[in-house]
Amino acid sequence: MTDTNPAAVLRATTRPTRYAVSCLPDDNIDANLFEITVEYRGANRWAVTRLGSCLGADGTWARGVKEYDRGDDWLAAHRFDLETALRLAEAAAPHVTVNGFTVADALRLGADQ
Repeated sequence: MTDTNPAAVLRATTRPTRYAVSCLPDDNIDANLFEITVEYRGANRWAVTRLGSCLGADGTWARGVKEYDRGDDWLAAHRFDLETALRLAEAAAPHVTVNGFTVADALRLGADQ
């Protein structure tokens, strides 16, 4: 007799696909607003993203680039191995601003609360 229960046949796998990078502590109310993410894009390549923008190897953010606009050259400049992606995200994190507030402003305001 064959077991036809999909749960008995299929085996789930788990893998990390997203890292959050921020200079603010987790308990800061604004931490998620200042967050940069490193997200898996397949083939051992990672993207550094923030609010729909993608960080390039040159340190500039590509804003609103649609999938159909991305050629091989663009992908080569915006996809990294995990170590490089995390390094780029950590370097960019201190420079995040939200509505004119810097990371330093958010840290100071958080300390005052």
